[in-house]
Amino acid sequence: MRLFSSSAEETREIAAAVAGVCRSGDTVLLSGEMGAGKTVFAQGFGAALGVREAITSPTFTLVNSHPADGLTLHHADLYRLDRTTEIADLALAELAEFDGIVLIEWGEVTADEVPGHLAIHISPGDPDQSEDRREFELSSSGERWVGRWDRLRERLSVFAEEPC
Repeated sequence: MRLFSSSAEETREIAAAVAGVCRSGDTVLLSGEMGAGKTVFAQGFGAALGVREAITSPTFTLVNSHPADGLTLHHADLYRLDRTTEIADLALAELAEFDGIVLIEWGEVTADEVPGHLAIHISPGDPDQSEDRREFELSSSGERWVGRWDRLRERLSVFAEEPC
């Protein structure tokens, strides 16, 4: 599914729509170059779940856990990790299974180890249209998202330039 936003606020709205379809046990992988909007997405996602504290990129702490309404948002940033063993030591799959949703910035490095995830690639759009324009490419792996994909598509259709 391909989507577009023209501002940071619209990026947060896309994130909120995605969060509205997520449930405990889900893992969402964010990818994109530095400055693409992964942390802005995480802020909108967390706000929609009911996180009341500030969400910043956990580049140095690696994982921040934020209490939300009835679950926990585990926000990870894998930018500084080079080895698969370092990622495995974070036990991200166990965090999702235990009590919440895991949102991983630079998640492409662990995509093969996380079955049933939602992947969101964020990239700058055409700078001639707007410096704040972003393009989102959403895909899922495994069976976990099959039953929710139509609902997700419906919630996000307003951000598609072509029918989803």
